Amino acid sequence: MDPLSSVLGPKVSGTRVVPIVTKIVLLFTVFLLASNFASNFINLTMNRGELTRLQNRLLVKDLAELYGFASNQYEIFHFNGSLPDAVKGLTNSAASNLEGVHSAALGVKSDGSILFWASKDPMPPTFSDLASLKEMEASGASSAKEGKTWFKLGGHAFFGVYKYSDKWDAFLIRAEEEQEFNAQTQAIFAKVTGVIIAMTIICILVGALLLRRILRYVGRITQSIMKMQGDAKLTLVDLGDAPNDEVTYLGASFNALSSSIDNLMSIFRRFVTEDIAQRAYKEREIRLEGTTKQLTILFSDIKGFTFMTETLGNDIIDVLNLHYQRAISRIHDRNGIVGSIIGDALLAVFGTMGEADSKSLDSIRAAYQIQEVAAELRKTLGVEREKVLKRRGALTDQEERVYKAVLVEVGVGIDGGEVFYGNIGSYERMANTVIGDNVNSASRLEGLTRIYHVPVICSEYVKTEVEGRTNEYRFLEIDLVQVKGKTEGKRIYWPVRDELVDDQLEAEMKAFSAGLAAYYAGDWPKAAGHWKEVRLPLVEVFRDRISGGETPRNWNGIWAMTTK
Repeated sequence: MDPLSSVLGPKVSGTRVVPIVTKIVLLFTVFLLASNFASNFINLTMNRGELTRLQNRLLVKDLAELYGFASNQYEIFHFNGSLPDAVKGLTNSAASNLEGVHSAALGVKSDGSILFWASKDPMPPTFSDLASLKEMEASGASSAKEGKTWFKLGGHAFFGVYKYSDKWDAFLIRAEEEQEFNAQTQAIFAKVTGVIIAMTIICILVGALLLRRILRYVGRITQSIMKMQGDAKLTLVDLGDAPNDEVTYLGASFNALSSSIDNLMSIFRRFVTEDIAQRAYKEREIRLEGTTKQLTILFSDIKGFTFMTETLGNDIIDVLNLHYQRAISRIHDRNGIVGSIIGDALLAVFGTMGEADSKSLDSIRAAYQIQEVAAELRKTLGVEREKVLKRRGALTDQEERVYKAVLVEVGVGIDGGEVFYGNIGSYERMANTVIGDNVNSASRLEGLTRIYHVPVICSEYVKTEVEGRTNEYRFLEIDLVQVKGKTEGKRIYWPVRDELVDDQLEAEMKAFSAGLAAYYAGDWPKAAGHWKEVRLPLVEVFRDRISGGETPRNWNGIWAMTTK
């Protein structure tokens, strides 16, 4: 599983579906951080400006004291003539007001020489920032040279105030180092930033939990929809204990829409084949197109249908539905699809669903399950008939006729090969169909079940494909026939479950096959000898054919059918 899916959401068709909670949290995180940092920075800037103004007042106060003390020291110097003592006294007085590591008070001559230096830093040889010195000199007349200054000295940047002293012919400067002055505000900014980040993280966690709680049904709806897409099936979103908000309303609306669409899809699936329904669901359309495929075709028909309709009238629909309900279910269980239902006839196609190489095996299994469905129905009706007989003693002629009419018996023909499979018609009305000689052949083979009295008849194509996959069935060759509408003979087979072949049936099948070989060769008396003890139902038709005892002229072993 993608480790990012829990936070950034899963990927659907290569595109990540980001949870709305994540988007909201990220958006508000950016807004919270931006607004808090901006307010902190504005607050810092405003406070720093106010601190600078206060610091300037203090510097002006210190400078005024320094200026007055310098004037007094100059008088002392004039009186006793000791310049070093006057400078030393001036330095000591200035140093008494310094608190910072790099705070400074100094006197600077016009040539850049330093009159005195009061600071914890070593005294530089000269005042090297001549540009600042020129600005101070140009600030006004001798008696009015005072103001603010910014200068660099000894590798540090300073800001301060200055005043020119006529007596000392020097600029008296009281300054603070900028970085040292800003250090406290920067430390406060760092602390506030840490508090902002901590509070933001707490707010994000609490907000995420609250948002997940409030919007939990958004995730539930999204997960349900993703599962529906993966399963290609519409279901309902579980809205149990959902609050009465807009999200729940959206979920309820989706459930209503899902139910409507699912109902339409259920109806749609009843009128089209399963593969077409799945393709329409994925591609959102059905096109007029088709391809040639290797498919197996099963054709089933109810015997005696004319008698049934004459006897039952409109009630025939109930009998057909009862049979088809079970028969179609068995076909679907074997990966088959129902191509068409026309009255008593059903056409099924194998090979469009499931494994392609098992289509013939699936068709034979489905064929016998259809026979079992019909047999179960006959058995149930027989039990009901016995109950009526015990209760009343006999059935009326009409009741007996109805009973015989509802005893559904079916024949199944199976053939396969390359056929056209697809949609034909127009975009106003189209139908899914399968076209090819093998489709018609399956119908003809079903008709032969009435002649040979076996439940299922298949072609050599089906026999070859099944034998290449399993030994589940034994294929007894029935005949070489030329069905109506064809010019060539075709071998037909009766698939018999291997588990049902006991010793007696094994012997009869071998005797029938030996007789069939003689029959093909034109030695009908020999064939009759092999078939003498055979009790298989299909042997009766051959006994009728050879009852004359003489082989027809130009006999090639092929029996031409004159009816469908």
